[in-house]
Amino acid sequence: MKHTIYALTMFALAACTSPQEEAIDRHALVTRNNPEVTAMDSLSSLSVGNGEFAYTVDATGLQTFPEVYKNGVPLGTQSQWGWHSFGNPENYKPEEALVEYDFGHGHKELYATQPKEPDRAKEASDWYRVNPHRLHLGIIGLELENEVRPSDVQNIQQSLDMWNGIINSRFTLKETPYHIQTVCHPERDMIAARLSAQQPAGIKFHFPYPTGGHCDDACNWEANDKHSTTLVSEDAQSAVLKRTLDATTYYVTISWEGAAKLREKSANYFVLTPTDSVFTFTCQFTPQASASPILTFAEVQQASSGHWQNYWTQGAVADFSQCTDVRAKELERRVVLSQYLLAIQCAGSTPPQETGLTYNSWFGKFHLEMIWWHQAQFALWGHPELLDRTLSWYETVEPIARQIAERQGFKGIRWMKMTDPSGTEAPSKVGSFLIWQQPHLIYLAELLYRANPSEELLKKYNSLIQETAEFMYSFATYEEEHDRYVLKGAIPAQETLRAAETVNPPFELSYWHFAMQVAQTWRERTGMERVPEWDVLIEKLSPLAYNDEQLYLAAETAVDTYKDIRFTSDHMAVLGAVGILPMNQLIHAGYMKNTLHWIWDNWNWDKTWGWDYPMTAMNAARMGEPEKAVSALLMDKRTNTYLVNGHNYQDGRLRIYLPGNGGLLTTVAMMCAGWDGIGRKQSRISERWQMECTLGRVTAVTVRTGVSSYYHENDIFTSMPIGHR
Repeated sequence: MKHTIYALTMFALAACTSPQEEAIDRHALVTRNNPEVTAMDSLSSLSVGNGEFAYTVDATGLQTFPEVYKNGVPLGTQSQWGWHSFGNPENYKPEEALVEYDFGHGHKELYATQPKEPDRAKEASDWYRVNPHRLHLGIIGLELENEVRPSDVQNIQQSLDMWNGIINSRFTLKETPYHIQTVCHPERDMIAARLSAQQPAGIKFHFPYPTGGHCDDACNWEANDKHSTTLVSEDAQSAVLKRTLDATTYYVTISWEGAAKLREKSANYFVLTPTDSVFTFTCQFTPQASASPILTFAEVQQASSGHWQNYWTQGAVADFSQCTDVRAKELERRVVLSQYLLAIQCAGSTPPQETGLTYNSWFGKFHLEMIWWHQAQFALWGHPELLDRTLSWYETVEPIARQIAERQGFKGIRWMKMTDPSGTEAPSKVGSFLIWQQPHLIYLAELLYRANPSEELLKKYNSLIQETAEFMYSFATYEEEHDRYVLKGAIPAQETLRAAETVNPPFELSYWHFAMQVAQTWRERTGMERVPEWDVLIEKLSPLAYNDEQLYLAAETAVDTYKDIRFTSDHMAVLGAVGILPMNQLIHAGYMKNTLHWIWDNWNWDKTWGWDYPMTAMNAARMGEPEKAVSALLMDKRTNTYLVNGHNYQDGRLRIYLPGNGGLLTTVAMMCAGWDGIGRKQSRISERWQMECTLGRVTAVTVRTGVSSYYHENDIFTSMPIGHR
């Protein structure tokens, strides 16, 4: 059963005041962090959405100037179902991209990779990387005269009301004041807008052909001959358009209140022209013709407001307003905005791409090693239903995952890395060799169970957990000479290492140890016997390798870890071994603290990613370094930048990066509520409880909930789910 929890402050912000008696004012918390925009800034676009669908706008509140935002945070209209493939006249087959490897597992292994030689295998590989790709469903913006420039939009006052899920945009255009309100329906792929102006502009519906680009806005405006937009039906208040792009079709239903006329301006370009000074319309995208009743703007607005108020009042929140630490305000802003962004971008029926539903990265496909970073936080912040919504997808692609394991000579199921809703494995010279996506299903299912222990949940996920663990056992290699199990033939999370020469990467070892234990626990919960061989593996997994200075290596084979910059760039994955994961028998706490300190002082921080900072923070917290934990979350580095809209900026290619946002939320949940292994006195959360954290300076954590948080002495999990027992 769910319970609401209120976290007043975080243990490591040592300058916080004494706990307050009253509950958090959630409305005040959310609204004081509403983003505000006062200029046509390409990195400040705002979005509305519902997890399945999102719509991103410029400073006008619509998608009026997409070309201005193309290289910033683009003005996307994307869904979980909107995908397209170019034609395949050469009849390429997935197996043509397979290459045989021998990594010493006693059999040959076939991997979907990217051949270098310009032959048919490379062509097949390239085709399956690009296809399918996610669609931009269509631009919806103001129809302006050709001579109007973005600079003509003046007096911009735009804000995102996160409490109600609505964007309010005020500006003047040619001395005419505009007020536009934009909102998304919580259960339909539908936006609604209200325009108020003495002489309102028309509304354009402009539809692109996909680019098939690796990382872009997915808008090819020079290919009108390759797709079509047909007016299927029309009456005085609505119209239905049919989109056809090769073998892909979808429908666009437009409805409006008041007098307006829809006309076709050119191919794939329609304009709706109102005559009233106050004008409202809705636009719904569907994969098939919709029979759903048409809704008004007021109805969509009301549904949105109810949805978001429920979201903010039912889940967990963290209020840092009583903290005098100068960093507290910025940390709170990042947390609240991340909660909003993850709910609209990542809470869908399939895993999210790293740029969510805003613009395409890696062709719009999603990466299963990233699902933990996106979605673990949902369970920890009191929204396990949103995690379950996505995790359910794994069952649909289980047959393909089983085929991957079989062709590589392993038992069980091997989860793909880069994929799409169909589960098709995208060829990759790196991704196909990763293994750390494998235990995520076990970790996330365990989070769901802790949030809501039930027989139904056990029945739903146990088979997938067991088959996942079966692969993990099969993948590990027993070395009789040293009486140990090793992991080899994989590219670790620190992707600068090579599969053929890497043995025993530290994070993967720790993750194998953790996940196999959880799989055994699930067997016991469901009345099954433990697998004796799995217990042997758990006991005999190789400990993490270290050097003479008692620093953990990037891999047992990476003996030059602290001399070669290749090993001290990219992800400092060794910290994930205790951070993302709990302490275990493979790890010496002192050596891990030594490693943390060396990384802190010497790492190539300019070659990191957004989730490296929360990973460092989680490690620091577990290692008893609270100041480092907070400092890691707010480290002044490009890839740890959080824009006005809350997005985690990386570089010119990845202007937004949602794994960073998700990692931040997971870390703050851990630091607010504790984690497995911190100790019963520190972990138990009762109705009114003030604690002195043993990990650092004396600080206060106040939590109000009706019952104690779920906790057992023998738990081995990263963080207790917030608000649940």
